[in-house]
Amino acid sequence: MNKTTCNTFHTPEYFMRQALRQAQEAALCGEVPVGAVVVWKNKIIARAYNQVEGLKDGTAHAEMIALTQASAVVGDWRLHECCLYVSKEPCAMCAGAMVNCRLGKLVFGCSDPRMGAAGSALNITSFTGMLHRVEVESGLLAQECADILQDFFRQRRQESQSGNKSTCTEEDHV
Repeated sequence: MNKTTCNTFHTPEYFMRQALRQAQEAALCGEVPVGAVVVWKNKIIARAYNQVEGLKDGTAHAEMIALTQASAVVGDWRLHECCLYVSKEPCAMCAGAMVNCRLGKLVFGCSDPRMGAAGSALNITSFTGMLHRVEVESGLLAQECADILQDFFRQRRQESQSGNKSTCTEEDHV
C-alpha cells in the first residue's frame, strides 16, 4: 500500500454520496430510500439502508442498523468519536439512539418537517436535560437527498395505480 492510499482524506460530500448510494440500494428493494454511513477516524466503518419491509421490523431504519454495526467495529456502545451521515433527517427513534450511544456528530441531507427529530419537527439531538447532545449539521447535498425520496414516492404512486410493486430479496444482493 502506498502513502497516498494510507493518508486518503475524504470530504463530507464524499461520505454523504456513500450514504446516497445506500439510499439507492434501499429504493431498489422497495424500501424508503434512506441510507447511512458511520465514519470513524476518516474511514467508513458501517453502511446501511432502510430494511423495514424486508426484515418486517419497524426499527430497521438505516441509522439504527449503521449505529449497531459501528458499535461492533469500535468495540464500545459509546460512539463519541464517530460521525453518522444520513440522507434524511432522523426520526425520533433514531435521534434518541444517537443520543443514547453518545454519537459525536450527525450530518444529514434533507430535512423532514413532519417527522424529523434533529431540529425540524423535534430536537431530540439537542434537547435540554439530556445526558448527551449530538452535534448536528444539516443540508449537505440536500437537493440530491430530497430528489431520491421524491422520485421513490412518485414511482410508488404510479405503481399503486398500475398494480405493480418493486421488491428484492437477500439473494439479489449476494
